[in-house]
Amino acid sequence: MISLYKNLTKKKKKVYLNDDFVLEDFYRAIQNNALDGLHIPHSDVFYVRSAIEGRSGIRYPLQQIESAMKAEGWKK
Repeated sequence: MISLYKNLTKKKKKVYLNDDFVLEDFYRAIQNNALDGLHIPHSDVFYVRSAIEGRSGIRYPLQQIESAMKAEGWKK
């Protein structure tokens, strides 16, 4: 029954948070009652980005890190 419900509901556009203003964007979404389409990366994505930045000195966008993790088989 749940899978049928998911298939019948409208898919909403995801809104990705700005890398440097994650908390601010989250609170803005609460103010605007727009949490339905908000995508907040899993904490693993933040940890991996931090580890990569610490080793390479390059700060990649959260969305790019998350996409790479999914391509490598990460499932959360």
